[in-house]
Amino acid sequence: MKRSWIETFSESIGLIPKISDRPDWSEFVMEEPRELYKYPDPSEWDDFTELDPLAWPEKKERHYSIVPTTCFNCESACGLLAYVDKDSNQVRKFEGNPHHPGSRGRNCAKGPATINQINDTERILYPLKRVGERGEGKWERISWDQALEEISEKIARSIRKRKDGVVYHVGRPGHEGYAERVLKAWGVDGHNSHTNICSAGARTGYALWHKYDRPSPDHTNAKVILLASSHLETGHYFNPHAQRIMEGMMKGAKLIVMDPRLSNTASMADEWMPTYPGSET
Repeated sequence: MKRSWIETFSESIGLIPKISDRPDWSEFVMEEPRELYKYPDPSEWDDFTELDPLAWPEKKERHYSIVPTTCFNCESACGLLAYVDKDSNQVRKFEGNPHHPGSRGRNCAKGPATINQINDTERILYPLKRVGERGEGKWERISWDQALEEISEKIARSIRKRKDGVVYHVGRPGHEGYAERVLKAWGVDGHNSHTNICSAGARTGYALWHKYDRPSPDHTNAKVILLASSHLETGHYFNPHAQRIMEGMMKGAKLIVMDPRLSNTASMADEWMPTYPGSET
């Protein structure tokens, strides 16, 4: 490895250890990711044992039943492994599932953070009905049957008057598919969600260009990758795509980013095209 004159001089007078024999990592080319190896094998999922870090310095074993599940903190639907404590039957933690074909165990921070949602003290576990003036914060618990009956009765009454009088909002599209099919069968086109703002523009472009909603290009084997205001490090459901874009870059693909701001992704690109804000759409 080529040394700087400072390194050469420092070695010659004994100020630093001889480092000229260190490996030449510049010749090491990584063309694809290596398999993850710090995960329990599926044969261990029924009864996986590990030491409880909270019990240190005591070596206390915990036995888990590992259940594959899906993260729904965004629309990537990355794979997760839920570690269920066999003594308390409670979920203790979440980790990425290396056998998931999309995320392959390489989850973002939102995946393991799902445990905070499971244990949230304000998590709503059953239907609640307001029993006071709006804003008072007074609620009573009701059954699912009562909730469905009252909601459906109000929807039916509104539809009999006008079909465009029903609007329903969901926080995360995907889990409400059944409700959407039912309402569409009634002639209601009142779907609303954060996706209308989050990705509607990009998905409209896909629909007009590809005639397909959110395609999955073969980034791994691409020669040139163009990102228009898309960010590998901050995008909602970009994790599986980001992995494969990085694999493509390992194989020599050129990354071009069209973005008004110098994002972290743009800083790592081969070409950054800083357009005027709004003009890239």
